[in-house]
Order: sequence, then C-alpha cells, then structure tokens
Amino acid sequence: MRNQMLIAIAALGILVGAVNAFLAVQQKKPQPPVFNPAQNPYEKGIYSNGIIESYQATGENINLYPEVAGVVTQIMVAEGQTVMQGQPLLKMDDSIQRATVEQQRSQAEAALALLEELKAQPRKEVLDVSLAQLDYAAANLQTAETQLQKQQASYDLDPRSVSKDTLDNAINAVNAARANLEVASRNYQLTKAGAWSYDIRNQERQYAALSNTYQAGLALLKKYTVYAPADGVILSIGAAIGSYVSPQGIYGTYTSGMDPVLVMGKPENELAVRCYVDEILVHRLPDPAKMRAQMFIRGTKIRIPLEYVRVQPYISPKIQLSNRRTERVDVRVLPVLFRFQKPKDIQLYPGQLVDVYIGEEAPAGEKAFSGETQADAAMKEKEQERTGSKP
Repeated sequence: MRNQMLIAIAALGILVGAVNAFLAVQQKKPQPPVFNPAQNPYEKGIYSNGIIESYQATGENINLYPEVAGVVTQIMVAEGQTVMQGQPLLKMDDSIQRATVEQQRSQAEAALALLEELKAQPRKEVLDVSLAQLDYAAANLQTAETQLQKQQASYDLDPRSVSKDTLDNAINAVNAARANLEVASRNYQLTKAGAWSYDIRNQERQYAALSNTYQAGLALLKKYTVYAPADGVILSIGAAIGSYVSPQGIYGTYTSGMDPVLVMGKPENELAVRCYVDEILVHRLPDPAKMRAQMFIRGTKIRIPLEYVRVQPYISPKIQLSNRRTERVDVRVLPVLFRFQKPKDIQLYPGQLVDVYIGEEAPAGEKAFSGETQADAAMKEKEQERTGSKP
C-alpha cells in the first residue's frame, strides 16, 4: 500500500508539473486597441507632434498682459466669447490714479486761467486807477508850481518877505511833484501795455507742461482697463475678481509661474497647427512648394488635410511638454505651421495635441491624395468587387 501511495503522489506531481508547464508557455491574446494608430499616408512622410492654435498671420495666440498693476474689479467677457477690437475686457481698481488725474486736471485749468488773465490785461479797472493816479500827480505838480510862483514873486518884490529856506522848499516840492508825475505817467503806460510777453510765454509753457501731465495721467488711467487689441475669441481668462495682476501677468496656481491674464485667438473658423519636427528629421522636409500634411485627431479615426503656411526658421528646445521654461530637455525641434478650415461636425480647440504626417505633393498625372490611407483604399476596392459595383 505504501508503494502504491508513493507512486500515486509521484504521478500527481508529474501531472501538476505538466499542467503548469503547459499554462506557462501559453501567450495571452492582446486586447484589441481602442482605435487604430495613425498610419503614414505618404510614401516618405515624416511624423511630428502638433498643437492646434488660432491662426495668426504672425506669432501664436494673443497673450494679454496689463500695462499697470492692480486688483481686478470687473471681468466683462467670458471664455469662448467673440469680441471686437477696442472692446473692454477687464477692469482694475483705478481709484488712486483717478484722484491723481483730477488733481492734475485742476492744476492745468488753474494754469490756463492765469494765462488767460495775462492775455486779458490791462484790466479796465486797473487802468482807470492808474489814470487817476496820473491825474492826481499832475494836479500835485500844478499846485506845487503855483505855490512856487507866488513865493518867487513875493521874494522878488521883497527878499525879506520870504525866507530863503521856504523858497528852496517850494522849488524842491515842484521837482518832487514833477518826478511823481513822471512815475505815474510811466506806470500808466506800463499798465496800458498789458502783461509782459515773457510772462505770457512762461505761463504758456507752464500750462503746456501741466496739460501734458494731465494727458499722461489720463492715458495711464485708461491702462487700468484692458481692451481687445483685435477681433477674436477669448480662449482663456486667468484672473478672477479680486485677483492681483501686474505687467508680468498673474500667478498660476497649477503652473507655479506667471501666466497671461487673458488669451485671445482669431475667430475659430480657421485654425492652425504648429508642428514640431525633430531636428534629425528636418533634412527630410519636402520643398515648401510641394509640402502637404495630414492631421490625425487622437482617439479617433478622423484625419484632416492641412495647408502649408510657413516655417519658423529657428530650431529651439522642445518645451511644450509642460509649458515650463525650467524644463530641461535634449530634443530640439523646428516649428512648421499649417492651417485648416474648422470642420462643423468636429469639436477642435486651441491647445489640443494632434498627430501630423508631413509628406510631398503627389507627382503630376497621379490622382491627388483623397484623405484615405492605402489600407482604406484596398478595403474599399474589395467591397466594390464583392458587391459588383466596381466601375
């Protein structure tokens, strides 16, 4: 019995080992992909990553930064809203600058009033006073001369009737009255001539300087409102009411850096794709006159033909992985820009990553590329043969 049990246990162990060995060599069937990866539609096409953005004749999206720092008090647009050039988008607290502008305006108005006063001289009332002083001085001179004539006549009749001292005082009184008349006459002429031209010119400069200060303050006050620089669409609003913004932008909670306060794009009926071609593939780029491209939407089988726009002739580090300038990468890329009309039945947004294949235009005499891969064309041909509808 004991030997039979040992034989049975040994046989069981051999059976278990054989089963385990059989299961170990079996390969699990891989799960089918959720969608087929993008296939190269060109014979010698090259692959590149692409980012959808609003189409601009130059540059990329319009990043808006305020020219002054302040606290946001009002946001007058929403993301996705279409705006017109000059439309106000965002306002900041301008109470201090507004008070400063009012002070500058008052100073300019005071300088203008003083300038007008100088130009309006002589004032009629002041001229009348000056003329009265002139008449008074003339009357005093006449009185002094009359007194001198009387005393001189008495002295000529009898030198003992008038003392020499009295006669000298009368003569001095006439001279003083004559000098007062000269002063009054010159003062009248000065008053009648009005303000001095140098005073007017100096006041004109003062008024111009204060007016320019007021205009500068007024222009700075307008900077507390951010306006749309062109027609377009609001893509992103990074600020909220109560946020502090500056010419450097606004601190991004998720990026831990300074981000634009607002991001604008052109109307989205036409979008662009900025492709980043690896530097080792740059030499394989076709001639711009023959360059074609196809964009593949990730997660779908949708592909869209692209129109070549331009090459940004500067190879730079690829930093588009996380949008952080501190990111260290060894890959350098050449940006190539394409554009396309936004399909009506497909939702595409700026900032979306896509796969792009860049190839060369089909040779003359051949059928232009219709947007189908070779595999799609073969399947379509087999279906036509099966149904008998092949032309």
